Amino acid sequence: MVEPIVAGWLPGTVASATRMTPHGRILELQVPSWPGNLPGQHLDLRLTAEDGYQAVRSYSVASFGAGTSIELAVEEVADGEVSPYLVDDVQPGDQLEVRGPIGNYFVWRDSQTDPVQLIAGGSGSVPLVSIARAHQRSKSTTGCRFIYSVRTPADALYADELMGLVSSTFTLDWVYTRQAPPESPRKPGRIDRSIIETTAFTPAEKPMVYVCGPTSFVEAVAGILVDLGHDPMRIKTERFGGV
Repeated sequence: MVEPIVAGWLPGTVASATRMTPHGRILELQVPSWPGNLPGQHLDLRLTAEDGYQAVRSYSVASFGAGTSIELAVEEVADGEVSPYLVDDVQPGDQLEVRGPIGNYFVWRDSQTDPVQLIAGGSGSVPLVSIARAHQRSKSTTGCRFIYSVRTPADALYADELMGLVSSTFTLDWVYTRQAPPESPRKPGRIDRSIIETTAFTPAEKPMVYVCGPTSFVEAVAGILVDLGHDPMRIKTERFGGV
């Protein structure tokens, strides 16, 4: 497995840009000097305007392992400075810069043998998708469970891929906060104690828990997990606020 290396700014080229949701896009970047990354890591992305103005933002990496191809999933933030450009305007062939990989805390390694619990809010799914992909590729027999909270079905990043991972060792539970599909067993609402208690691994199973999403979401979920008896040292959290 690739170990974390934080390099300087590396030049990259947008290889493809694919719309995945009404407000989200998948970007594939070719970065010849990229050292590879662990599942769950992120990078800094820098854009430079013609007048020299620069903007830097952090994004989780959906891809993992060795190679010079990087996959990012970007969700547009209203009134944002960078995300609208990446979601609506950037085109294949455009140049940008990245720095990373960054972060050695919110990662999963195939040497881990504990059950894996993933809980995402919105685009907080991106690093967890990376972990889910790595877990599946490793052919681990240790269970992995994914609880994914989104506004509506149309807002879910990687929905088809995640549903394709469902197996005897991977479960996927949806929480819709605004509009649920007719077949959903739950009415729209925020993730709560009863949902986590009935779908997540129990504290006795000693899972390693990864929670990613907006700050309020992460704080609420982490609080529920601790109240249920999960070891705080086994709860890894990552928060974001996009622009």
